[in-house]
Amino acid sequence: MKRRIVTGLAAALLATAAAAQGLDMTQGGPVEVTANDGIEWRQQEQVVVARGEARAVRAGVTVDADRLIARYRPRGGTTQAPARPAAEGPAGGGEIWRLEADGNVVVTSATDRAEGDRAVYDMDQAVMVMTGGNLRLITPDNTLTARDSIEYWAQRRMAVARGNAVVVTNDGRRVRADTLVAYFAENAQPGATAQPGATPPRGQQAATRPGQPPGEQPSSIERVEAYGNVDIRTAEEVVRGDRGVYNPNSGLARLLGDVRITRGDNTLTGQEAIVNMKTGVARLVSAPGARVQGLVVPQQGQTVPGGPQQPAQPSQEPAR
Repeated sequence: MKRRIVTGLAAALLATAAAAQGLDMTQGGPVEVTANDGIEWRQQEQVVVARGEARAVRAGVTVDADRLIARYRPRGGTTQAPARPAAEGPAGGGEIWRLEADGNVVVTSATDRAEGDRAVYDMDQAVMVMTGGNLRLITPDNTLTARDSIEYWAQRRMAVARGNAVVVTNDGRRVRADTLVAYFAENAQPGATAQPGATPPRGQQAATRPGQPPGEQPSSIERVEAYGNVDIRTAEEVVRGDRGVYNPNSGLARLLGDVRITRGDNTLTGQEAIVNMKTGVARLVSAPGARVQGLVVPQQGQTVPGGPQQPAQPSQEPAR
């Protein structure tokens, strides 16, 4: 049987806004906490621990993990002003400054979901850092994955994915880089959401419905910045560069620095490219005083798109 605690100690384990955007967990309030193997309060260490399918829920935001750890301090115990109103500690006598989740971590709201092996939430900085295997942040329109870590900055409305980071839209558009920084729209359009206060099943995202309140709008990514070994793939081309910016709404991506567009054996190189990921068309942009170059290798009996039939041997020619 699960052990449950709702007041006092429960408020120590998680803090979220009643009408939270995305996975924001920085405002104080009562929280319902359950765990299969018990909840432990270590007063001398100023730590609260919940073990065994531990779950903390408030206003439709849920943290599931094998173990939850809340670290608290006396109220006013730091010279740094909290970014948001602090969560109450045990018996209301302190404030939570750090929440840790270990093992099969799943953080969900009505529309968003984050997964990893471990998560650490800094309440002062309003940032959650997830690490471990199979890292992912899922919003209604996009999925962000990474190898090393995913950071969720609630106040800055952004997420940072590090290490072989990939963002994929629901219709299959994909951008890969060493590091991706995703910025969420300030006022996302209402989509679908769960009934207010509903708790999503463990390991599943909550069901949704139209007409959600403004405070429960989904996290919509409006811009993605890519750094290092940027790789964009369309149906026929691979476009690579050193850095880039991608707008999921327009489907346009701009790549800069040592740009290379490859279609089969054909290659175009330059310093800037514009990729329309909706149409699959990529084009190089000439910088002032610079020329773009192309290596065209047509197959025997085929013609190069936009040009006359060429011999089978490769030919080097500048392209504008």
